[in-house]
Amino acid sequence: MMVMRKGYFCIMIGMLMMVAFSGCKPKKVITNKDMAYVVVSDNNSDAKVSLSEALGIEIDDSDDFVLLEAVAGWLGVPYKYGGSTKKGVDCSGFIVNIYNDVYGIKLYRSSADMKAKNCKSIPDKKLRMGDLVFFATSKNKRRVNHVGLYLKNGRFIHASSSKGVIVSDMDESYYRRTYIGSGRVH
Repeated sequence: MMVMRKGYFCIMIGMLMMVAFSGCKPKKVITNKDMAYVVVSDNNSDAKVSLSEALGIEIDDSDDFVLLEAVAGWLGVPYKYGGSTKKGVDCSGFIVNIYNDVYGIKLYRSSADMKAKNCKSIPDKKLRMGDLVFFATSKNKRRVNHVGLYLKNGRFIHASSSKGVIVSDMDESYYRRTYIGSGRVH
């Protein structure tokens, strides 16, 4: 039998009631010990506009709406080395959470291991939403030490050590200079 904290249980019940009374049907309920939220993925235009504004990308019906909602829920979370919660997260912790919550896939915890053990290398021109982009931001320009999740049109989301979880552009000089390759999780 699973034991839940009283506050957590109340949050879940409240959110499920909110969805029930709003007339929307939840596509998925995502929970873990640090968060609980209902994903209402009915692809309505208001939600698309809101996500487009938050992520700075144009969203259409072919996009992975569940993935976009999940990553948007992390925007603004502060950076914390070794962190893996919405109180503080580092780049690989963010990616591990997203892949586990959205796809049920467990990834290695370090960005270097993700690239080496979880991904198949892909050319830049074949990048698609959900692929991982890797960077070497330390003095060793061959050692992967940063990872982000590709969105589209050259934009990716990641946990920046100076700004927390943000969306950036692959064409920014810093990311062009430190980019080391892309991978598709297999």
